[in-house]
Amino acid sequence: MSVNACAALVERGDPDRFLAAMAAPADVRGRLFVLYAFNLEVARAPWMTKEPMIAEMRLQWWRDVIEEIANGGPVRAHEVSTPLAELVVETGLDPMVLDQMVEARRWDIYKETYDDDTQLFDYLEKTGGGLMWASAFALGAPKNRQADIRKVGRASALASWLMAVPDLEARGWAPLPDGRPEAVAALATAAIADLSGVKGSFGTADPALRAAWRAKAILRQAAREPLRVAEGTLGTSEFQRRASLVWRTLRGTW
Repeated sequence: MSVNACAALVERGDPDRFLAAMAAPADVRGRLFVLYAFNLEVARAPWMTKEPMIAEMRLQWWRDVIEEIANGGPVRAHEVSTPLAELVVETGLDPMVLDQMVEARRWDIYKETYDDDTQLFDYLEKTGGGLMWASAFALGAPKNRQADIRKVGRASALASWLMAVPDLEARGWAPLPDGRPEAVAALATAAIADLSGVKGSFGTADPALRAAWRAKAILRQAAREPLRVAEGTLGTSEFQRRASLVWRTLRGTW
């Protein structure tokens, strides 16, 4: 029942990852839904209140959950925490990966400006990169491919970040270290290089990597037409969005 609840959360709050999980083999979808639901709960915690202290408490609650999981003791009941604890035990996933994902979100509470691209990429590495690695590991990814998998997750996270820029700016945040078109294009180009440098299959973990199926197309748009970032016009049609995922799934590629 808890896995079904996680799937419902993801369907409502993270439609791209929901589609990617549904394209995975039925026997591993549950693992993806649990991790995607955890990510969703953590990602939205800083945005559910204007009070920094309350947001801190929400994130600390999840860090406490992860500590309980790591210690192997009872874990406080929650529709996501219970299956998350079961997944960590079943797969041997390092809880510190999850803890870093939560800790990185503290940046969202205070909406601090990123000093440079390196600082932004570090945030994306710990959030999107961490989630991609956790998802891939849960599906059997070899540990020696962690760096590549995190690159894919980081690039995918940047694509989503660039699409969210207008909304983030409307919330009073300066989400980019440098918003000039040439700087945005360079940021996207660097992420494309990361994606292009990752070669080969990840075996049983490919369905987890498929969550990044839109990243390269969006990043290419941003590199070619960086003004689309501020305009909020990045992305493809609904038909292209779904068709590209179906194509990758049928080919068995990520």
